[in-house]
Amino acid sequence: MTHPTAQTEIDWLYSTQLFGIKLGLDNVQRLLSELKLPAAGQKFIHVAGTNGKGSTCAFVHSILKAGGINAGLFTSPHLIHFGERIRDSQGMITAEEIAAGVVRLRERVAGWDPHPTFFELTLALALEWFAQRGNPWVVLETGLGGRLDATNAITPVVSVITPIGWDHMDMLGDTLAKIAGEKAGIIKPGVPVVTMRQEAEALDVIERVAAERGAPLTIVETPWEAETGLAGPHQRWNAAMAVEALSAAGFDFDAEVITRGLREVQWPARFQKVGGLVIDGAHNIDAARMLAQTWWEQFPNEKAEVIFGAVAGKDTAAVLRELAPIAASWHFTGFESPRALPPDTLCEMWRGLGLASCPVTMHERIAEAMLAVKPEARVLIAGSLYLAGEALALLENKSAAFERSAQ
Repeated sequence: MTHPTAQTEIDWLYSTQLFGIKLGLDNVQRLLSELKLPAAGQKFIHVAGTNGKGSTCAFVHSILKAGGINAGLFTSPHLIHFGERIRDSQGMITAEEIAAGVVRLRERVAGWDPHPTFFELTLALALEWFAQRGNPWVVLETGLGGRLDATNAITPVVSVITPIGWDHMDMLGDTLAKIAGEKAGIIKPGVPVVTMRQEAEALDVIERVAAERGAPLTIVETPWEAETGLAGPHQRWNAAMAVEALSAAGFDFDAEVITRGLREVQWPARFQKVGGLVIDGAHNIDAARMLAQTWWEQFPNEKAEVIFGAVAGKDTAAVLRELAPIAASWHFTGFESPRALPPDTLCEMWRGLGLASCPVTMHERIAEAMLAVKPEARVLIAGSLYLAGEALALLENKSAAFERSAQ
C-alpha cells in the first residue's frame, strides 16, 4: 500500500495532466539542464514509431538484461500503475522514490510559466532515477511523435523508427509523409538509425532525413526467424529491429544471449493470454489488422467474443472494421478513462459500418462485460491500452492499485 504522503505527491503529478500535451523542447531542455540530466556517460537507445515501439523497447531491454546489463527502460502509458513507466532490469521505481522525486521537481518548477507537462516531469523523474541507479544504458520510448517529443532532448547512440501508420493525425499530420516527418525528427546528425521495410511514403521520408543528417541508415528486410516471447508475425519484425539496434549501438552479444532475451521478454497487453482471455491494446487500424492476423494464427477458425472499449480521438470505426472478421459478438464497454467513448457511441459506430450483423451488448463497466461473456468462449479484450490495463488489474486482483491516467 502506498504511504499517504507518497500518494499526495503522486496525485499532484497526475494533476499536471490538466496542462495537456504541449509539443516542444524548450521547457524540457531547461528542466534537464537545471537538474544536470542525463547523467554523464549514460547511453541511450531512442525508439519512435506508430506501432511496435513499446514492444521493440521491451525486446532491446530484455536482450540487455540477458547480457547482464542493468539498463533503464522508459515507456508510456502504464497499464496498472505509474511505476511501470520507469524501471530497470532489477525492478520498477517505488512509490516512495516517485514521491521523493516529485517533491524535488515541484520545488524546481514552482512558478514556471509555462508549467512543465505531465510527460516532461515524468521524463525528468525517470532520468533522475536512472542516474541514481547508475544504469549505463537507457532504452527510451517516445511519447507522441518524435521531433517535438520531450524525449528528443536526449542525444542517443542509436535511433529506431518502427512502422509508421495512421494515429494522432490531429497533432502529427494528415498524410503518412507528414507523420513520418515528425517521427523522423528523432534522427540526429551522424547517429545510426534503424528502421524496417514499410509504406514507401513513410520510408522515403526516413531515408531523406537520414541522408540530410549524415545518419547511417539500416533497413531491416527480414523478420527474426525464431519464435519470441510475444505472439504474432509483427513481433518477429520488432525483434529483428531490436537486434539490429543493439548491433548499431556496438553490442556483439552471442546468439544464446539474443535468443534468450527475445524468448524471455515480458510486455503485457500485447496478445497476452490470461486464462481463457486474450488482452491486446490495439487502438489504431494497423495494430488492429495485426491483431486479427495474430488471432487467426493462434486460433484458426475460432472467433472471439470481443470486449471492446476505445478513447475519443481515434479512428475507432476503422479498428472495428479490421476486427469484425474475428468477432462472434461485441461487448461494448466504458472504462476508467476521462476520454473513454460511451458504449452507445461505439454501438452506433459499429452499426454505421453496415457489416454482417452479430450479437451486440453494452456495459457501463468492464467488470460487467467480463461477467457477461460465455465461460467457454474465446474472449478478446481490445481497443485501448487504458482498457487493457483496467482488465489486467481486475484479472490480477490489483484493482486497488489501478491508477487512472489520461496520458
